[in-house]
Amino acid sequence: MTRLIYLLLAIIGTSFLLVSCQSTNEKKEQISTDVVNNPQTANGNASMDNLPKFEFANKSHDFGIIIEGEKVSYTFKFKNTGKSDLVISSAKGSCGCTVPKYDKEPIAPGKEGYVEVIFDSSGRNGMQSKTITLQANTQPNVEVLTISGEIVSPKDKK
Repeated sequence: MTRLIYLLLAIIGTSFLLVSCQSTNEKKEQISTDVVNNPQTANGNASMDNLPKFEFANKSHDFGIIIEGEKVSYTFKFKNTGKSDLVISSAKGSCGCTVPKYDKEPIAPGKEGYVEVIFDSSGRNGMQSKTITLQANTQPNVEVLTISGEIVSPKDKK
C-alpha cells in the first residue's frame, strides 16, 4: 500500500515538473493597444465621432472566368475618413485558397490603404465566392470583402 502511495506521488511530482518546466520561445503576435479606441464604455459617454472609418471604393470584385490552377489577385483600396489612425488587426480569408495582405502600419486620417487578395484556383471548379474578414479599430469593428469568379478547366476555356 505504501509502495502504491509513493508511486502515485512520484508520478504526480514528475508530471508537475514536466508541466511547470516547459518553456516556449514562441513569440505571439502582439497588437499595440495604444491606438485602439473602443467607444463602448461602461459609462456610455464615449463619442464615435473620433473613430477611424473605412471608406472602400468597392467591397466586392468578380474575376469573371478563371482557368483552374491560376492565381489571381485584386487590390481593394480604402481611405480612412475618420479622425484617428485606422489599424487593421487581422484579415482572414474564408478558406486557405484566399490569402489577404494588408497595411500593417496605422493609416492616418485622410490617407489611403489597401488589402490585396490572392486567390488560388487550384483544385476548384464552378462558381466560387470567398470572403475576406477584416478586424479593425472601427465601429463596427468587422468589415467583409467578397471576391468571386467562375473556374473552368483549361480544356473548357475556348
